Amino acid sequence: MTETPYNVELSEPIRQRVEKFAASLHATMPDAIDYLLRWALEQREMMPAIVEARGQRDGARADTRLDWWREVKFGMFIHWGLYAIPAGVWKGKEIPGIGEWIMYRARIPVAEYEQLAEQFNPVKFDAAEWVSLAKRAGQKYLVITSKHHDGFCIFDSAASDYDIIDRTSFGRDPLKELAEECAKQGIKLGFYYSQTQDWHHPDGDGNDWDYDPARKNFQKYLDELVKPQVRELLTNYGPVALIWFDTPKGITKEQSQQLLDLVKEVQPDCLVCGRIGNQLGDYASAGDNRIPGEAVAADWETPATINDTWGFKTNDHNWKSTEDMTRKLIDIVSKGGNYLLNVGPTAEGVIPEPSVERLLGMGAWLDANGEAIYGTTAGPLQGLPWCRTTAKPGDQASLGVVYLHVFDWPAGGELHVPAFGKTVSSARLLQDPDYTLAIKPTDDGILIAGPAEAPDPIATVVTLSVAP
Repeated sequence: MTETPYNVELSEPIRQRVEKFAASLHATMPDAIDYLLRWALEQREMMPAIVEARGQRDGARADTRLDWWREVKFGMFIHWGLYAIPAGVWKGKEIPGIGEWIMYRARIPVAEYEQLAEQFNPVKFDAAEWVSLAKRAGQKYLVITSKHHDGFCIFDSAASDYDIIDRTSFGRDPLKELAEECAKQGIKLGFYYSQTQDWHHPDGDGNDWDYDPARKNFQKYLDELVKPQVRELLTNYGPVALIWFDTPKGITKEQSQQLLDLVKEVQPDCLVCGRIGNQLGDYASAGDNRIPGEAVAADWETPATINDTWGFKTNDHNWKSTEDMTRKLIDIVSKGGNYLLNVGPTAEGVIPEPSVERLLGMGAWLDANGEAIYGTTAGPLQGLPWCRTTAKPGDQASLGVVYLHVFDWPAGGELHVPAFGKTVSSARLLQDPDYTLAIKPTDDGILIAGPAEAPDPIATVVTLSVAP
């Protein structure tokens, strides 16, 4: 077995379960942990990017309420809450895992975790700046955590006093300010809300260190907290584009339907993501940072991180590059999906500069190439290692367009494009539309004579005009 520098620390309930498993195999603890980790990784790799329970409800493909969402392609996710204060470190010890899960990972008692609210005073929060960043990045909608699994609300809730108005000295409602700015700057606003996991509430899912799971009444939690707060979100902040529920876990189909009916009752045009559970979402939700291998015959979205965490974590500097994330955006859109890319502001309310730099870099690429992203559909050519395709259909009066997003520009600039069932009448560089590229038919497609060097180091877009 290869030696690793990692020391694995297990919570007491997990340690007891692993010890029991190791004894059943007559194995050592390290061997048992190695086996379980390999099994878990293999299971994750085998799991589809979009699981059925988080899929799109029947009939939603024809639902015109999704038309705006299908057009925009790119959104900003914001994870922000009390977890930004410890930022991955609790009592001087770095806690493994994503930042917003620190209460769970460190098994922090409710009575201790609640005290973080007294420290939460994000004096540098600027709703106009956050929304402006999304806009400059080319993101057309914004989704922010109103209540994450830790149970703390960053909005003024009458259903609970565990919120930013009642428990902090900040004295402002960030969601109200964001709602005003989104309306002013033309960005659609949505709210993340953790409907199943709530480690603060005695009847919420997940906290087994303060509360006995056998004594929990989940329906009571839904009726007395979740439904009133979802109603508040849909009533107090103007038009809400979507509610982003999360981790449905054991929620029943009837309970998911209750939440869906509530949303439709208060704001009929508000969308609900696939993580409401039980295949009742208006659109499907892929796993975190997961991208399907090919086009999906559904409306779907990938939520993703810029580094490794969602909520701010002071020691996470594993930033993805602008090129990598721009290509992920292209890849997702080429398969019919949307990209919801996350930022995790600090406890002061500042979006980390590495996130800002990368988002602005993506915005610069979209300024030049957005035509090939916004309002497109999945492209006709799938599975090509060197490029991705998106498309806009034509009609009787105009030709359609297929966009080649070329990642790996060939030496000499000659592009071999396989046949895809349409006649290509012309080819141009999107960034230089007045310059026509020569096309030569082949037995299995066409050859396009492009410039010798890649015009764009991230992705060069070639527009193909095709018969409708």
